Amino acid sequence: MKTLFFSTLTLAVALTTLGPIAAHAAEYDWKFQSGEPAGSIFIPIQQQWAERVRAATNGRVNIEIVPVGSVVAYNETHDAIGAGILGGHIASTEYIAGKDPAFALIANPVGGWGSPHELFRYMKYGGGHELLNELLHPYGVHAIGVATSGLEAFVSTKPLMGVADLKGLKMRSPEGLVTETFAAAGAAPVNLPTSEVFTALDKGVVDAADYSSFSVNQGLGLHDIAKHPVYPGFHSMPLLEVSVNKKQWDSMPADLRQILEFSVDWLAYEKVSVIAMADLKAIVEARAQGVTVHNWNQGERAKFRAFARDQWRKKAGESADARKVFDSLTSYMEAQGLLR
Repeated sequence: MKTLFFSTLTLAVALTTLGPIAAHAAEYDWKFQSGEPAGSIFIPIQQQWAERVRAATNGRVNIEIVPVGSVVAYNETHDAIGAGILGGHIASTEYIAGKDPAFALIANPVGGWGSPHELFRYMKYGGGHELLNELLHPYGVHAIGVATSGLEAFVSTKPLMGVADLKGLKMRSPEGLVTETFAAAGAAPVNLPTSEVFTALDKGVVDAADYSSFSVNQGLGLHDIAKHPVYPGFHSMPLLEVSVNKKQWDSMPADLRQILEFSVDWLAYEKVSVIAMADLKAIVEARAQGVTVHNWNQGERAKFRAFARDQWRKKAGESADARKVFDSLTSYMEAQGLLR
């Protein structure tokens, strides 16, 4: 992470040494749609990022952040960027899994990453960023960089010490690779909307749920009825693109491109730091309320990843680009000792 640190430091120094911003029209005036709702803790962070970009570029790049659904539906932002309706977005690549299964695999290889920094290293140094843009460019979209909100926690009414405890577990799960992987590991996934998770846990319709981060789960009161969460999570960590219109990116001077690339490193670090601090605070609160937090050891995480790898392989058979992603991910993980 040394390069990420110095990239972010370079931007920070630039921000502290700039003089007053010139009062002239921006060369690039973009509306970015977020994947987050208006009340999300991440919207202010994204707005702060946009302001830092404006300052660092001396007003030459102006970005307005709007909440999810403000311009188009959450899963239409890629098309809107390519068409020039949006300047860019901060949103999950998973939203366009319907275009090609390769997007589902690179966006969230279920069970693949043990921390945000594993994902960041793959994207920055393992060829992931280049591969992502190879997939996005035909749609007129260029990813400046990526972020994530971190590993999602897992809520459960039953103690879960490892993979064996998933057998027969009735759990809420979204459709797609997450459901397929848990089913392969022996669980009994149930597709439910997020609005029904609390009631389903409370009434015993499900024993556990893939929902969100520990702090979000705690804030929603899920741990009041599901007192055996697994943290850090072992399954899901969505990739978030910070992307723009490719033609606009190609027209941009090199100095502005570099500032934007550095700025996304800052945004990525800020997001995972904020959610990590919120999670740790929530854990203290939860334990004081009698909640038992379970942390799977590396052996159990490796067992789950083995089930996940079989599902990645199936996804790889669905398209040539999905095969490219599978080969890239697995070769990197093997080299890093993440697949055992």
